[in-house]
Parts: sequence; C-alpha cells; structure tokens
Amino acid sequence: MSIEMLSGMIALITSFVGLLPQIYKALKTRSTQDISMLMLINYLICSFAWIIYGGFAGSMFVLVSNILGLFSSFILIIQKRYYDANSY
Repeated sequence: MSIEMLSGMIALITSFVGLLPQIYKALKTRSTQDISMLMLINYLICSFAWIIYGGFAGSMFVLVSNILGLFSSFILIIQKRYYDANSY
C-alpha cells in the first residue's frame, strides 16, 4: 500500500469519525446548547468546497471524506435546530 493510499484512507476515516461522537451525544442528551451553529455552517461550507475541489482534482479520498463530513455536519445542524427549538 502506498503512502498516498494510506494517508487518504486515514483522512477519510478521521473525517467521517470526527463529528460522530457529537451526533451520538446530541441524540443521547437531546441537547445541542454547547455546539456552535457558526462552526457547523463553516464545516458544511468547507466540506462543500472540498467536494468541488476533489471533483476537479479527481481525488476519490477528498470526495468521499468530505461527502461524509457534509452529511455529518448537516445532521448536526438539523439536530441543533430541533433540540434548540424544543429546549426549555
């Protein structure tokens, strides 16, 4: 396995796993008060920009890891809007 392939796999896995603990915690506690919406929007925009770049560069790892990151940040944005609107 080449260094390029190994580093791409590590980047893909860590990008996907990055927000999963927060998604799980939000589901478990039903609270997102401590999560910054600005950070989530920034992460969403960043992932979207990397998807465009990865498409033009032809990099599967950049595309897949950022599609997963985009999906994760989108889930957290939905959770934040829902839980913040329903908190007392």
